[in-house]
Amino acid sequence: MDSQEMAQQPQEAAQEKRLYTSKEEVVARVKELSQGEEEPTRTELDYLKTVFYRLLNNEREAAQKAYLDEGGDPMQYVMQQDPAEETFKTEMNTIKERRQKAFMQLEEEKQQNLKRKQEILERIKTLTTTPDEAANAFNEVKQLQQEWREIKAVPAEKATELWNSYKLALEQFYDLIKMNFEAREYDFKKNLEMKTALCEAAEKLAEEEDIISASAKLQELHNQYREIGPVTKELREQIWARFKQASTIINRKHAAHFEAIRQEQEKNLERKTELCDKVEMISTAECKTAADWDAKSKEIIELQAEWKTIGFTPKAMNTKIFERFRTACDQFYTAKKEYFAELRNRFQEDIEQKEELVRQAQALQDSTEWKQTADKLVQLQKKWKTIGMVPRKTGDILWNDFLTACNKFFEARNAATAGERNEQQENMNKKLDVIERLKALCEEETDDLRQRIQALSDEYNSIGHVPFKEKDKIYGAYHEVLDILYKKLNKSRADRRLNNFRQDMKEVAKRGAGAVDSERQRLQRRYEAMKQELANYENNLNFLSASSKKGNSLIDEMNRKADKLRDELELLKQKIKATQE
Repeated sequence: MDSQEMAQQPQEAAQEKRLYTSKEEVVARVKELSQGEEEPTRTELDYLKTVFYRLLNNEREAAQKAYLDEGGDPMQYVMQQDPAEETFKTEMNTIKERRQKAFMQLEEEKQQNLKRKQEILERIKTLTTTPDEAANAFNEVKQLQQEWREIKAVPAEKATELWNSYKLALEQFYDLIKMNFEAREYDFKKNLEMKTALCEAAEKLAEEEDIISASAKLQELHNQYREIGPVTKELREQIWARFKQASTIINRKHAAHFEAIRQEQEKNLERKTELCDKVEMISTAECKTAADWDAKSKEIIELQAEWKTIGFTPKAMNTKIFERFRTACDQFYTAKKEYFAELRNRFQEDIEQKEELVRQAQALQDSTEWKQTADKLVQLQKKWKTIGMVPRKTGDILWNDFLTACNKFFEARNAATAGERNEQQENMNKKLDVIERLKALCEEETDDLRQRIQALSDEYNSIGHVPFKEKDKIYGAYHEVLDILYKKLNKSRADRRLNNFRQDMKEVAKRGAGAVDSERQRLQRRYEAMKQELANYENNLNFLSASSKKGNSLIDEMNRKADKLRDELELLKQKIKATQE
């Protein structure tokens, strides 16, 4: 690191600490650097770029969130261009071109400085061939030293070699020079005083808290030390050792400071890499339902919020890791957009099918051909059940229109066939009697419970039709008590299955810990699969409102299957727990 770079570090640190609260402040600073005489540092430019795009991205995210909060369609959202971004890019390009030009000029100046110092060095060497020549050239060498000090930086790769050659030539000159002893001793004494003062200044730098500033000041002290002539031979190593020791303390603190920054950035890189892994895993995971996509979207938003709390990573990785994170997020939202576009198309197809069934039912609602029309409506009802789910609001309207048409026909048919009511009323009383006897079984504990339930179920199913308006109520009461009885049976059966499993696990455990782990993993995979299946049932049920569920045997069957899955999941959970005992 040369003296110019060291001097820049305090300025860079100060700029990095500056806070910007808006894009306009950042753009104003960039314009100031672009149009002024101040020479910007690479660190500040990188910092300005990072802050600008963070503020820009925050505004865009806020705009998108406001759009969504107002009910906007996320698939129709279009990100608006920001004029400030174009201004920012233009001014940054101007700075870049100016820095490149300045860099080329500086390199040219360094080459010229190198050439002149090499000429001075060669001249000093020619003056140190003999003691007589050295003594006569004392004043000229002093002038050459002064000119050497006034010449600025040279190419870094040549600086050390050039300085060592210069130092050696001067030492050889002073070792050969034949001059008045008092004058020589005076020169040595003055050089010693100046170098001692530099040592004291370097030692005092250890007390400074700002290590960047202290390091820059130390570099300047080194430059001054180099320009001072030699001291007496016996003190040369001693004074240099003192100055070097003071320098070592500052250099170690300087290295430790940047090592701490490097370690912090490495930790930030690790955290951001973990977030990238998580987002990539989410973006490649299969989402089968809208609920899955919503859940994954919440996870993505949480990871994006966490990303914003993490600081910078190493400069070489800062852009790369952000691009990786953004690409994974974009991949997820693109797939989500495609899914919902396909879902809307599928919904539209199902809506059109149900609208057609509504039209057919309405066309039959005033028919007096009771048997033929009833059969047609029953077929329409069956076909309705085979059509997929549609959005709840539309689905409720269609279902209500369909049900109204069906009810109108069947109510008219019932009014016309009032003679059948007595028989249907008697059938209803018989079914209610069976239901009461099933309820009584809920309080009994018998070994033949399953057989008695089956016998009553057979008797129930053998009874004919009941009044149409009471059909759903009777059907619901019947299955409600059956659900209670089967839960009772299933609990007893589950207890037996769990006890049998524990006995089996004792045999598995004899085969070793690996066998137990394998069985646990198998159960966990089955548990996750059944949990997903239950989620699908629940998601499908969410599409139906209370009115659309009423009297729908298909929905009742879905509810029973969902309850059965919950019982199975609880049993699996107990089995998994048993493998850990």
